Amino acid sequence: MDQILKEVRKARRIVVKVGTSTLTYETGKLNLKRIECLVRVLSDLKNRDKKVILVTSGAIGVGVGKMGLEQKPKTIRGKQAAAAVGQCELMHLYDKFFSEYNHTVAQILLTKDVVEVTQRRQNAVNTFDMLLKMGVIPIVNENDTVAIEEIACTFGENDTLSAIVSELIGADLLVNLSDIKGLYEADPKSNPDAKLIPVVPEITDRIRNLAGGAGSARGTGGMCSKISAAEIACNAGVNMIIASGEDPSILYDIVDGKQVGTLFLKKGQKIRNRMNN
Repeated sequence: MDQILKEVRKARRIVVKVGTSTLTYETGKLNLKRIECLVRVLSDLKNRDKKVILVTSGAIGVGVGKMGLEQKPKTIRGKQAAAAVGQCELMHLYDKFFSEYNHTVAQILLTKDVVEVTQRRQNAVNTFDMLLKMGVIPIVNENDTVAIEEIACTFGENDTLSAIVSELIGADLLVNLSDIKGLYEADPKSNPDAKLIPVVPEITDRIRNLAGGAGSARGTGGMCSKISAAEIACNAGVNMIIASGEDPSILYDIVDGKQVGTLFLKKGQKIRNRMNN
């Protein structure tokens, strides 16, 4: 296990995914304190010579708050409109906060066909590679205004997108910051004695069965989509960690090789000591 955590500590290309529930309050309004903390930590990791890529959800939720709507629109067109407003607000904030730490960001909006069409996929890879070489922090979201896959919940929302981005850029590590600390042996909301699973060497049917349940009221992704994302990432040779996004400073513990959340081992990775999973 120590050897695996050492490999996590050495990770240089790191994709960090944050969900709507991490970025906003229960009111739907932006949690500026948490966003600022996230940006500060990512900027500090960048200063450590880590290649950081941020995959962010929240465009629809932020748009709903920005427009003063009482609830998320029920129609796809309404959600697309909210996403268009929210995406602008999100990037404005990210640009403002990252600029305070002397870092430049770039917006990348992806659609599903980008990863399915060879030439478009290569164009995306080239863009990521050049931005990282130039020291720019890519901020990725799905283009909800022209693609409805995430809105209709058939693409698996940004959990899946973050895994695909990890594969595209050849990431060493994917960190999925969530409103839950990791994968548990039972639902911790109904069973407070449920134990956190620290390591998942292989995603089996048992692991999939533990991931029941939908996402939060403000987001669309639940544990099911996170397990699906872990399968994509691990099969692509990328270790993935699910951890709580309540305090983004937890990223320091992760890159320092401490046991945090649930670690899903990339395909072919072995652990020498027996783990209960």
